[in-house]
Amino acid sequence: MKSYIYILILLFSLSTMGQTTIENDPELAQNNISYRIAESQAELENFNYFKAQKNLDEALKLAEDADNKKSIGVIYAIKGRIQLIIGEKDKAVKSLNKAIEIQRIINDNKNLGISYKTFGDVYLAKNDYYSALDSYTAAKSKFEEEELNEYLAETLLQESKTYVQLKNYTKARDVIEQSIAIAKNYKYQKILSNALLNQAKIYEKLNNDQKALNIAHESIQIAKTNNFTSILNEGYFVLSSLYKNIDNFKTSREYLSAYVALSDSIRSLTRINSSRDLEAQYLLSEEIEKNKLALEKLEKAEDSNNLQTLTSILSVALITILSLLTLSLYKNNNIRLKTNNMLHKKNAELIVAKEKAELASKTKANFLSTVTHELRTPLYAVTGLSNMLLDENPKPEQVQHLKSLKFSGDYLLTFINDILQINKIEANKVDLEPEVFNLNKKINNIILALNNSAQDNNVKIHFEYDKNLPENFIADQIKISQILINLVGNSIKFTKDGDIWIRVYKIEEAGKVFTLRFEIEDNGIGISQEKQDHMFESFSQGSIQINRKYGGTGLGLSIVKGLIDILKGKIYVKSELEVGTTFYFEIPLEKTNIEEGEENKVAYFEGNKEDIDLTNVKILVVEDNKINQMITKKILTKMELKCDIVDNGEDAVEQIKANTYDIILMDIHMPGISGIEATKIVRSFDKELTIFALTAVTIEDKMHEFEEAGFTDIIPKPFKQEEFEKKLYNALAGKKKPTPSA
Repeated sequence: MKSYIYILILLFSLSTMGQTTIENDPELAQNNISYRIAESQAELENFNYFKAQKNLDEALKLAEDADNKKSIGVIYAIKGRIQLIIGEKDKAVKSLNKAIEIQRIINDNKNLGISYKTFGDVYLAKNDYYSALDSYTAAKSKFEEEELNEYLAETLLQESKTYVQLKNYTKARDVIEQSIAIAKNYKYQKILSNALLNQAKIYEKLNNDQKALNIAHESIQIAKTNNFTSILNEGYFVLSSLYKNIDNFKTSREYLSAYVALSDSIRSLTRINSSRDLEAQYLLSEEIEKNKLALEKLEKAEDSNNLQTLTSILSVALITILSLLTLSLYKNNNIRLKTNNMLHKKNAELIVAKEKAELASKTKANFLSTVTHELRTPLYAVTGLSNMLLDENPKPEQVQHLKSLKFSGDYLLTFINDILQINKIEANKVDLEPEVFNLNKKINNIILALNNSAQDNNVKIHFEYDKNLPENFIADQIKISQILINLVGNSIKFTKDGDIWIRVYKIEEAGKVFTLRFEIEDNGIGISQEKQDHMFESFSQGSIQINRKYGGTGLGLSIVKGLIDILKGKIYVKSELEVGTTFYFEIPLEKTNIEEGEENKVAYFEGNKEDIDLTNVKILVVEDNKINQMITKKILTKMELKCDIVDNGEDAVEQIKANTYDIILMDIHMPGISGIEATKIVRSFDKELTIFALTAVTIEDKMHEFEEAGFTDIIPKPFKQEEFEKKLYNALAGKKKPTPSA
């Protein structure tokens, strides 16, 4: 028994001495780890994947014992790379997640970028192309931050390959050109050769075989000079394909033969066929090593003929295993605690970020509400005065100008609403308001409204309406008009001394639903292919120079795309620089036999206004804007209604207490107390009085407040006069005229 104890103490002392030596000399430990990592990378270059993995496993144990987080992150990243190569993509994802988790904590930006880039390669291999692009973007950010140009060039190369898989060859060409520029500038010959070869493939997809051939030959020349075997092999295959495209079959066969011969040579070097073979080979080698050690121990025990020695060895082995198990459990517990702490920290950060986002959203909503009010208030004057002037028998030559003014005011209001709520358009939360309208007449009105701008640029507008099409449809005419105003307005802006053609024709008919195609063609400056990829994004324009020369916010086409999506349509563009541009969109419209305006004649007021006794009706208008006071009073006078006017909430409350009113038209934003506060006060002593919120604020944002305050209904400004009249007459419908006595 004593001999067992002596052996255990001796073995424990020796193991402790070795451990103490390494722990007391961090430099020695780091050198040992670095050596094994370097060995694994060398084996990786020579296609000895199982040896590379074995070196990494040993390095990982040393790094974990030394708590060397940077090395642990690097080791997991390399393991992920090897697992990707041998086809174990899911294992690669797990290894890379471990690497990234560590590298984020210690801010190891260089290796974090490498891990992101490898993650992108894994997603590319899994055909998850958009996730691959996200990973490459994250990697590029780190490489640019650390000025690691070689890694940046490699990442751009992989990003280009991803765009090729997505068949976005134009974007792939732009990205590969960036990679080539960096590789040439810093003389990264291997990346340059590989990037040029991929550029050749892209030009082959773009049907430019001659340019692709020239680039491919340049790539192969670099590969031959520097003995880049794998690039050279792929280059032979690309050249074979390109020569076949141009019907040079002899040269194509020669390059194909060279490709086959070199492929056989490369396969013989790799000495590996599948991930399963590799796994078996790796596990087998591990078992062989274990069996060798066990055999040596048995031979020693047999030679000495000492059963006691064998028992001691087995006892030590058992104690060692138990010690390692205990150590492993201890380390796992520490890792779990650290992970929980990190999760609590991340949760706290997320809560703070959520609160900031909610505050920003509330600030944005308040800003939009204020801006909406300030813009709609003057528009109320524009549309109101236009209606009044049209009703006062203007001169014949003024009628068309006033109609154009009214038309422009109506659509300017819609345009402002959509700009202020561009986020709602993109979220597809804009409501449709279908109504009967004459499409042919509507487009002619749009042309008339835009004709002055066209004449300023010496542009002639041509309109072609298919003769076989009906003219009356049911749809959201305001949104259709806004689409056309944007597209035709764009064509006018970018065309000088030219022509614009507007065409409308049917492409499909199913019962009452017609799918119509609208074309807006011009012979203006055109749009480059690169800019066409982003032209429907918010705040996107052709270039800074175009922005300065022609102006605009860059929201027009984004709004157009959003509206067409809401109308269940599609939009396309084809353009060529200095030749012109054609936008064409397709939307479904329902035809109708009802004439424009007929459905409205019965919709505004269901009863007969002649039956209403308006003699003693009194209305109080609460409005602080003098022009709006004048317009509202004029409309009420035309309706044979009397009104009093006050310009603030305090006076409104006093007037209501002192007089009897049938209807209150209450503005919301006023000096002193607001219309909402004034209404709450009135409701404290009069629950039945009809109070309309006559307001320019965004109704969706304030609806809850309006309901709480006790408004009877809401009339948004600027309003349609017919809708305004309908609501007032419906509110007064209970006042019947006395029946004349016989």
